[in-house]
Amino acid sequence: MGEWRPLTGPSRQVALEILLDGPLSRAELSRRVGLSPGSLTRLTKPMVESGLLVEVAGGPTDARVGRPSQPLDLDPGAHHFVGIKLTGDTAIGVLTTLRAEVIASAERPLTDPTPSAVAALVLALTDDLALQAPGPITGLGVALGGRVANSSEVRWGPYLNWVDVPFGEILAAHTSTPVVIANDLVALTEATHWFGAGRGIDRFVLLTIGAGVGYGLIVHNRIVDSPDTSIGTIGHYPLLPDGPRCDRGHRGCAISLLTVSAITEQVGTALGRSVDYEECLDLAAKGDPAASQVISRAGRALGRLIAAAANFTLPELVVLGGEGVRLADVAHDDLLAGLHADRHPSSVELPMVLQPADFSEWARGGAVVAIQTFVLGRE
Repeated sequence: MGEWRPLTGPSRQVALEILLDGPLSRAELSRRVGLSPGSLTRLTKPMVESGLLVEVAGGPTDARVGRPSQPLDLDPGAHHFVGIKLTGDTAIGVLTTLRAEVIASAERPLTDPTPSAVAALVLALTDDLALQAPGPITGLGVALGGRVANSSEVRWGPYLNWVDVPFGEILAAHTSTPVVIANDLVALTEATHWFGAGRGIDRFVLLTIGAGVGYGLIVHNRIVDSPDTSIGTIGHYPLLPDGPRCDRGHRGCAISLLTVSAITEQVGTALGRSVDYEECLDLAAKGDPAASQVISRAGRALGRLIAAAANFTLPELVVLGGEGVRLADVAHDDLLAGLHADRHPSSVELPMVLQPADFSEWARGGAVVAIQTFVLGRE
């Protein structure tokens, strides 16, 4: 198969429509991209000849020629991508197809946060995953918390204590695979948008809870990006006036109520011993009074946060994610109480979807950013 270079104009639109929604008939493609059947045939012919597009069986009969039509599709296994999520102590990696289907995953402990050591770890993890791909890796996407510039430089990476680290350049010096660096919330939002619960939805909100509290927004089928996206401004949104204080002195803000560390600290203090997050939720689910009080309050706060996001942005869908998302299940009734308390009684019912509470979802986001760069030619 020939190399797929980033396309432009109608060719790119055709490829993107097929990538996200294929296989598609030529008639449907003509309708979507606004081209006549003849123009579409001329446009797609070289794309088929190069192997970018493939004809598949199973279409309806074409009345003009009396035989089944052949919808166009992409071969998702023709290209493979690696996505890696960096936390403060772990690198989690996935190998995906062109449609972001995860076919392998792996993780390694991150014990040395210096950029050169992390780069070596990322490349070693990529090599491990590449062994399970039938061909070379087309792109590598690395997602991490913090501010990223030019898809390459980590201006601020709080979990790794990085400032102005040209991490993309460091990686590129040791691999021929194209590399893109992204803020992890942006990457997860894009993955949700292209290949997840938000696929085909014009306007949706993604809220994540875990080490922090994150907020992603898709409007008019595009991500709303800003330098402030990466700094977690929603984390200090006030939710409960009688809640605990965060490290900045805010009482009852999202960070003080919803993060994994806030919940484990509050339950641990109440019980007089150390507990991990899953134990906090398990205890609450079993009716433990101390854990139930903390989890109930957190659920109510999460409901109010969802209501605020919905009231301001009027989304068609709210997606909840992050490693702490199980809270939404355990505190479901309290979440709904908080949500309905802050929504107008006549407001429409708000569809909500929970993502898996798994860091591999964030790693998949890194792969999707690499896929987008490959398809769209983003710089």
